[in-house]
Amino acid sequence: MADFGLLSAILWFPLLGIAAIIITNRSRPDTIKVIALITALIDFILSILLLYRFDFTNANFQFVEKIPWLDVINSFYFLGVDGISVLFVPLSTLVTLLCILISWYSIEEKVKEFYLALLFTNIAMVGVFLSLDLLLFYVFWEALLIPMYLIIGIWGGPRRIYSTIKFFLYTFFGSIFMLAAIIYLFLQFGTFDYTLLIGKTFTPQVEKLLFLGFLLAFAVKVPMWPFHTWLPDAHTEAPTAGSVILAGILIKLGGYGMVRFLLPLFPQATLFFAKLILVLSVIAIIYAGLACLWQDDLKRLIAYSSVSHMGFVTLGIFSLNPIGINGAILQMINHGIVTGALFMCVGVIYDRTHSRAINYYGGLATTFPLYAALFMIFTLASIGLPGTNGFVGEFLILQGAFMKDKAMVIFAATGVIIGAAYMLWLYQRVFFEKPVSGVFNLPPLRWNELLSLIPMVLLIFLIGLYPNPFLDFMKTSVSKILANIP
Repeated sequence: MADFGLLSAILWFPLLGIAAIIITNRSRPDTIKVIALITALIDFILSILLLYRFDFTNANFQFVEKIPWLDVINSFYFLGVDGISVLFVPLSTLVTLLCILISWYSIEEKVKEFYLALLFTNIAMVGVFLSLDLLLFYVFWEALLIPMYLIIGIWGGPRRIYSTIKFFLYTFFGSIFMLAAIIYLFLQFGTFDYTLLIGKTFTPQVEKLLFLGFLLAFAVKVPMWPFHTWLPDAHTEAPTAGSVILAGILIKLGGYGMVRFLLPLFPQATLFFAKLILVLSVIAIIYAGLACLWQDDLKRLIAYSSVSHMGFVTLGIFSLNPIGINGAILQMINHGIVTGALFMCVGVIYDRTHSRAINYYGGLATTFPLYAALFMIFTLASIGLPGTNGFVGEFLILQGAFMKDKAMVIFAATGVIIGAAYMLWLYQRVFFEKPVSGVFNLPPLRWNELLSLIPMVLLIFLIGLYPNPFLDFMKTSVSKILANIP
């Protein structure tokens, strides 16, 4: 009982910061930034407390809060975490904290509105991972579109309006089918309670349609091939913080939704469609990896690499065994850390040169050595070098997928080689080749940039060298979900 309300505290604490920012005069941007930073820091500390108090030997939902919300339709304010969701909560609050730091000097217009949008984004992200009522889950799922729409549309690049509308339409279109499936479940069983819907049976045709309704929303969010085209545009035009949120959390919502809803609610349909999703995953891994080799924009290259990496995640999920799914969940955490850090690195040099063109740079290893060292760590983690977090996740995924379909793993493994090719080639061009535009004399890394990047470095090596504590959180809950699949 001492922990009752902890989830609500994590979820709604940013409202205090939002209220404080609203009453702060916009002529005091430094005060607004400090309020946002302190709010995000306290929320992150609360989420670490959640990890500390979480019992990873218990497969059931913990810290549960359930009170009536909409009595007329039997919907509840129902929160809880298990081993599948508990790691995503501190990741969400950490990403928000680092986005506030990395934006300290780069956002100069509408500062008040920007930090309000970031804190609202934090609430929506955490709400998705905590919700155990399907209607409440859908509300947070859709609410996330609003601040992201504003972050990209107001503070984005020259083609921000096109990219924002494309992002909104893609994700909103997919979500409509999920809403239809949620409404059907309510009409059929009279509840939105996730825990009560597990184990319900359907006719094969109905189960497949419900599965596809949820899958379409999650596939767009991941994004799976061929629903991926919104992501490179959104990443390219988003400000640095927007790209970090997209890479760090938003595209993880699709993978999380697959594990949380598709596998336990629709086990027969999961088995039926698993082969198709494995094929689409391998296509995404190879296609997006090859697309990276043709990119001349730093952000677009990293965006396409996200499509490839998330292909590994869906491959692990639909291997339908503990090794693959544990690897997929861990890899979602890893990808949020590594790719978020890469986008922050792009933001560092973009703020100084206002160019994302790869061929614009060169020789930064000599003129910007500390930055080059940090970028190298993130590059090696991205390609899965042993000792980094990227290796652990990819190895578990490939091992799990090998147990499911050996042929798929052979093709998927080529994505590792392609990934090494485009990331090392990118590093060579930016840091070692002779600069086309002359020698760069870039200002040294600022305090806020170092504070944003160093935690990512520590997490890369912590997970890479000692992944057991992170895997321990999810093992029991994953086994419980797989018990529902014949």
